Amino acid sequence: MANIIEVKNLKKAYHDGIEATVALAGVTFDVRKGEFVAIMGPSGSGKSTLLHLLGLLDEPSSGTYHFDGKNISSYSGNDLADLRNRKIGFVFQAFNLLARTSVLENVKLPLVYSEVPEHEWDERATKAIEAVGLAHRINHDQAELSGGERQRVAIARSLVTDPEIIFADEPTGNLDSKSGKNVMSILQRLNEESGKTIVLITHETATADHAERIIRLMDGEVESDEKVKNRLSVDDEYVK
Repeated sequence: MANIIEVKNLKKAYHDGIEATVALAGVTFDVRKGEFVAIMGPSGSGKSTLLHLLGLLDEPSSGTYHFDGKNISSYSGNDLADLRNRKIGFVFQAFNLLARTSVLENVKLPLVYSEVPEHEWDERATKAIEAVGLAHRINHDQAELSGGERQRVAIARSLVTDPEIIFADEPTGNLDSKSGKNVMSILQRLNEESGKTIVLITHETATADHAERIIRLMDGEVESDEKVKNRLSVDDEYVK
């Protein structure tokens, strides 16, 4: 299968006017379409920086990044924004939901910036909410939900534009173990049953073991890139 991500010697340094702090020292790897990859590493290893580069939220200092076969350096700022909206979904540790807003309205938000006709928004959002098992909470305010349910809303929001790839940044970091298993079950089902490419950032081995492959970073470089030998199965306790 074709690659959706190809990065070669990707580097990122931050300058404070006096000296440069190297966050990525030259990273090279590919991600195939439909693959589930976990990126691990200790604090300061470059995980968050890499996620921002892969998600087109920041630009590398040097190196090349081909997304879906095209060098991102050929895109304008507006083109990159459009690409993020159409082909990329994000799930963050902090949920980033709108306060005092229903589940449905939260999930519909990305469609406001899309080319999807407004008369299709409710149907699309409803399908995404059903996909994460929250149809019974669709009209509830997000403040009425548990942490696990809020993260499932965030996953539904990432799905509503039907992206090709989902970047999940520590999606279980703020959750108890049972809620975390449910969230990982949803992501794994999206990968196995819907063919979504998923790139997961995590420091938890048990979370990473839901992926097919683990890339480990250390000091801004790839320390290892290996297949998961005993991949965890989808949690049987996943709530439909």
